[in-house]
Amino acid sequence: MSMLDDFVEHAAGPGRGAVPRPSALAGVEYEGFERDDHADEVSPLVRALETGFVPTARASATLPPLFSLSTVQYTPPADILFLTAANNVLFFATQPLSVVIIDLNAPDELVTVDLPRPTDKGPRDVTIKALFADPTARHLIITTTSGDAFYLPLAGISSQQNRRPRALRLRQTVTAVAWSPIPSENSDPNSPPPTDVLLGCATGAILSLPLPPSDDIFKVQLPMGKQIERDLHVVYHVEGGETLTGIAFGFWKEKKDRRAWAVWTTKDRVFEVQAPVSTTFAGGKGGGWAEEVFRTIRDGVPKFHELPGDPPSSELHTFIPSVEGQAASDLPAPTEIAWLTAGGLYHSSLSSNPTTEVLYQPSLLPYPTPPAAEGPPSTTFRRNAAPVPETPAPVPISFAVSEWHWIFLYDDRVTAVSRLSEKVVWDEPLPLRPGQQVLSLASDPVSRTFWVSTTQSIIEVVVQKEERDVWRAKLESGSYVSALQYAATPAQRDIVLSKQGDALFAEGKYILAARAYAESTRSFEFVTLCFVDADERDALRVYLIGRLDKLDKKELTQRMMIATWLLEIYLSKCNTLEDLIAAESATSDVDTLHIERDMVEDDLRTFIKDYRTNLDPRVVYELILAHGRMDLYLYYAELNKDHDRVVEHWIEEENWTKAIDVLSRQDSLDLYYRFASILMRNVPKQTVDAWERQVALEPRRLIPALLQQRSEPLPTNQAVRYLEHVVFRQESTDSTIYNLLLTLYASDKDPDDGPLLRFLNSCPDDPVTERPYYDLDYALRLCKAHGRIQPCVHIYSRMGLYEQSVALALEEGDLELAKINADKPDDDEPLRKKLWLKIAKYVVQEKGDIKSAMKFLESTDLVKIEDILPFFPDFVVIDDFKTEICSALEDYSARIDELKTEMSEATRSAESIKRDIDALSTRFVAVEMSDKCWRCGQGITSRQFYVFPCQHAFHADCLISMAMEYLPSPSLRRILHLQDELVRSDAPGHHRLLSSQFSGTSTPRRQESASAADFLFGPGRRVLAAGDRLRELIVPDALAQAVVGGKKKRPQDESRLEAARAELDALVAAVCPLCEGAAAAIDKPFVREGEDAGDWAV
Repeated sequence: MSMLDDFVEHAAGPGRGAVPRPSALAGVEYEGFERDDHADEVSPLVRALETGFVPTARASATLPPLFSLSTVQYTPPADILFLTAANNVLFFATQPLSVVIIDLNAPDELVTVDLPRPTDKGPRDVTIKALFADPTARHLIITTTSGDAFYLPLAGISSQQNRRPRALRLRQTVTAVAWSPIPSENSDPNSPPPTDVLLGCATGAILSLPLPPSDDIFKVQLPMGKQIERDLHVVYHVEGGETLTGIAFGFWKEKKDRRAWAVWTTKDRVFEVQAPVSTTFAGGKGGGWAEEVFRTIRDGVPKFHELPGDPPSSELHTFIPSVEGQAASDLPAPTEIAWLTAGGLYHSSLSSNPTTEVLYQPSLLPYPTPPAAEGPPSTTFRRNAAPVPETPAPVPISFAVSEWHWIFLYDDRVTAVSRLSEKVVWDEPLPLRPGQQVLSLASDPVSRTFWVSTTQSIIEVVVQKEERDVWRAKLESGSYVSALQYAATPAQRDIVLSKQGDALFAEGKYILAARAYAESTRSFEFVTLCFVDADERDALRVYLIGRLDKLDKKELTQRMMIATWLLEIYLSKCNTLEDLIAAESATSDVDTLHIERDMVEDDLRTFIKDYRTNLDPRVVYELILAHGRMDLYLYYAELNKDHDRVVEHWIEEENWTKAIDVLSRQDSLDLYYRFASILMRNVPKQTVDAWERQVALEPRRLIPALLQQRSEPLPTNQAVRYLEHVVFRQESTDSTIYNLLLTLYASDKDPDDGPLLRFLNSCPDDPVTERPYYDLDYALRLCKAHGRIQPCVHIYSRMGLYEQSVALALEEGDLELAKINADKPDDDEPLRKKLWLKIAKYVVQEKGDIKSAMKFLESTDLVKIEDILPFFPDFVVIDDFKTEICSALEDYSARIDELKTEMSEATRSAESIKRDIDALSTRFVAVEMSDKCWRCGQGITSRQFYVFPCQHAFHADCLISMAMEYLPSPSLRRILHLQDELVRSDAPGHHRLLSSQFSGTSTPRRQESASAADFLFGPGRRVLAAGDRLRELIVPDALAQAVVGGKKKRPQDESRLEAARAELDALVAAVCPLCEGAAAAIDKPFVREGEDAGDWAV
């Protein structure tokens, strides 16, 4: 029994195939009240759907309504007659003929424009009837009760300017105005385009009038400079001459072609027309696009819809979907149109693309019932009582269209109805004072504001997040995708997703339902049981994956349980598909089943890869093996880096190639060691190839596997190949590896010593010890045990036992091998000669071949004929080597002559050197009396001095002082020793310096010399221990005096002191201190210890 079946068997849930039935959502109360967006939102639906959402506290206060009324703090100068708004500018007319303009961006600057008073011939009580402003607030058309119309350009208008509106000679009473939604085309590219306007009149006429550009400075300065009516065209007349109550038009762009549409209304009919146009310019002689459109219906009846009735006012409004902050010149095309009729609000969507009908989705919205009529019915029973007639809903005075609501204006209140649910969401009475009369409701398409006008005040309809309840309306209408877009809180999204999942489940769209449920917080047990009872394993799999993705990474246990369950479902699905393939192998559907199985297996592999960390490897291996999915077992093992399982599997299958391939693609060295023996036994070549690619292996740990090849001959022995690779390619220094390779070579059954000798000659040596890495003693025993004579000779030689190597080679009769080993001790010629004599004795005595012995002498220079003569018998005929004896005697004679010549040359050289020495004693240098010492600058003849061939002269003490600076420590020590010896030779009473002979008084130099002498003769011979003060202990004056000499001494003492003086001269006067001495002191610093570096400053 699978884990899924076990869960289904023990879980309590609805019967199989049951559809989830959450508690029905009662009619959502659309009163415009809802909890705060950030408060916990709880409803019966949330609890019924078992979302697990538990509120912390219920909101005690309701949310603010979507709309509210705010009276503008402004007192008009007179009664208000009409109000309109555009581009954040308010226009309202006051008694009798004034227009007040308030720019809400600068509300302190009011502009008042007065219309001209009527003449005496006209009516006296003329007032303003209506104001029509374009969306950009650049043009204003004013109509009066007398039927006159005025045009007021608004660009650049300010409170400081006294502007006069321009009278329009239309000969018609204007009742409706439609402004162009896009800029008009102009034939003159150098001037700005005009603004197209369609005018609806009381006589049923439709006029086309292009207004001048609002930013034309000449039009502002010269208002009467040009007749606007010159381009006026009457483009259509409504049959019957009914008064037009509203008009709108727009354009469709279709590839390169354009189409224009127009909608106009009377009190009970709405008309529409569309036609292709060649321009969007309304003026000119031909009438522009308006003429092209309306020409198509002049001879016929246009398409219209009739709604009988006599409303108090008939209005036509469009909705432009602007966004906050959008420029008025960039407004998009209208998307909704609505018409106020007696029977209800007639509205329709406007397509952005050409359609067969302009009003392609018309609908009639009944007007809402007043709040007083919505109370509970009376429970009082009266027999034979007449039925209470139903009170008809009142018709609004005016209305406006917002993005999500219809706003209706009544005599005493304002009501908002949702455009989605068509339910009242807000109703509020107007704050009217006695005597006030409600006039109209105006909307600003740019700033998205709404304004109620009364005779004495202006009231703003403030909109506060009117999209707040859109999600609920979309949810009730079944538009779940749109509801999700407008759901602002997690609780709202949860409600929508749960409801969407229920709907999709009921429709049998289980996969989509699973995705919706997975995104919600619906009870996990509830959803899984629904899918299990419906036997929808695929949907259950989708749901579980979705829930697994949403679970917190810290919920390790839950994630592991769900992941394991998913794995079980995947495996069961794969087995089911394979059973179906086996059962229907003869049908044509088997290809489809194969494709489905491959897709499921791919999904399974992807699932295992993505959620590997949430699966317990032990459980996964057990499940996969229980279902017999060996391919998946190997995939998971490789994914989990359990390479040992994969290698074990292929070894059990005896698929050695794949086993080695897996082994080579992983990095664990332990697996190499673990499977080395079995692989070496079955596929030694491929195994060694894999080993050679892995340079990090420790060859010593592979020895057990390598020994399996010990009985193989060398040409096919893979162990030898690997060991040679380790020795020569990897440059191993492990003596065990060398010994093993030596063993395999020596124990080979082939008697040929060539491979072993090549190894012994080519294997590297330890650079430190200059000995081979293998054990020489072990190698010698091994080669002796296997009768490998030539390798033994080589090993003796490597051990330095050359006599044994030569003797062994001679024992085997291998004369050439003996010769090779006899020449190896290069640095020991007596030993080499001894070895060669041993070989010569073998040749003479053992072989007894005199000719071979003579030929043997030619192979070396160490052995002569006289050396081997003792090896011959006492009585032997010398005829065979008489020539060699003569040749030896001739060589001796030639060598004697060479030695005589060398002796004669040596004698001549000695005599020449003696003559040079004698000549040196007679050399001299001329010294002038004015010459001075190169060190102290005093006269050179003032005391003992030295002169060099370079003409540099120094006093003796000055020269000694300069020599002390560059002489090395050994020379200084020797000078100090000579100083001690020379000073001691003088009597105690004769410690006089040479300089004293040239000065009359005692000098500091004399005192310094005396103190130094006292130190030299002090106790303990301290001079010998003062190695670090050698230069301080040498006293130049004392040495100079000693060189001159004191009183007469004994001959033997005189010779000893003369030798000391000569040695001292050789040390201090060997070279000129300014020439060769300067080169020796090149690395000395300029500033010496105890000197001031500032003395070198320039």
